[in-house]
Amino acid sequence: MSTCTLVTKAAPDFTADAVMADNSFGQVSLSSYQGKYVYLLFYPLDFTFVCPSEILAFNKKLDEFKQRNCELISISIDSKFTHLAWKNTKVEDGGIGQVQFPMVADLNKEITKAYGIEHPASVALRGLFLIDPKGVVRHCVINDLPLGRSVDEALRMLDALQFTDTHGEVCPANWKQGDEAMKPTAEGVASYLAKHAK
Repeated sequence: MSTCTLVTKAAPDFTADAVMADNSFGQVSLSSYQGKYVYLLFYPLDFTFVCPSEILAFNKKLDEFKQRNCELISISIDSKFTHLAWKNTKVEDGGIGQVQFPMVADLNKEITKAYGIEHPASVALRGLFLIDPKGVVRHCVINDLPLGRSVDEALRMLDALQFTDTHGEVCPANWKQGDEAMKPTAEGVASYLAKHAK
């Protein structure tokens, strides 16, 4: 299945080896996260350049995701042993330190392929998938290897999804938490645009 058709569909389930927040080895099953929002954070490889900046940026705001009932799970084609070595390497030496979300090992690339984001170099593109509590993909963004993602935008999209799930309204361009939304009717849109389109 391609990434274009995953949005609105059930997220491909998986069970895979991982390094957990406490550095133990365990298994992560996506289906066990039902009832929570989940961001799957795919990245190409451990011990590279853009990847640690993203991992550390998401980890820095992990509490903000958790406050929103959202869990982060990172995935690359590295082994659980490489993940652990990367965590045990100081940031100043090219490591990531003690990040506090699971790091899944996708050695056989089955998860990467299931989400349709395999790069020609046989690594994962920078895919970010937002999954709702029912296990449905509601948003995704895919970047090529040199392009890091925005944690603030990930939080904004999570806020928007939770707002629409709760209130049934729709979120216009550049909406952020606390802004006015739109009623999903012709009158609601017209009223919103009359106030905000200048």
